[in-house]
Amino acid sequence: MSNEQQAEVQNEEISPPPDAVESEVERLRAELAVAHRRVNELAHAVQAGERDREAFKERQSRERERMLDVEKGNIAVTLLEAVDELDLALTATEATPFAQGVRLVRDSLLKRAESLGIERVELSGRPFDPNFAEATDMEMTAVEADDGKVSGVLKACYQLRGRVIRAGLVRVAKYVKPAQA
Repeated sequence: MSNEQQAEVQNEEISPPPDAVESEVERLRAELAVAHRRVNELAHAVQAGERDREAFKERQSRERERMLDVEKGNIAVTLLEAVDELDLALTATEATPFAQGVRLVRDSLLKRAESLGIERVELSGRPFDPNFAEATDMEMTAVEADDGKVSGVLKACYQLRGRVIRAGLVRVAKYVKPAQA
């Protein structure tokens, strides 16, 4: 046997039959497809995790802002009580230099409250809304158009970013038909 014949015999013994090669290629392709699917699944899971993390951060930020607003509101209520007491002092005194000083202090406190985003809600003359005020008294009126409207404000209503931090105390008009004589 020549060297060429020996090499052909060895090549025939080393190289697998064509069917075996095709089946091996198919098996490897199937494994590759499974590996691609697994990589895609893991990539989607990582992306979903990132979206969840970002959503969580946004929720935490909103919750932190809400808690800060609540605390600002709690502090503001104390400040507003002082403003109410100054309002009472102003209604009880005449136009004196002392009253002017009280008015200046009151106005300064209100400006500071406004700088924090606290707004005074004007209730007088508006229809009564229990979301903004508590009715403490009823006043009879002969004017039908004034029925259910706020006729007097005992304590002002304040809100912070559209949320009522202190409801007002008001007097509400009730229409009563005048007696016919």
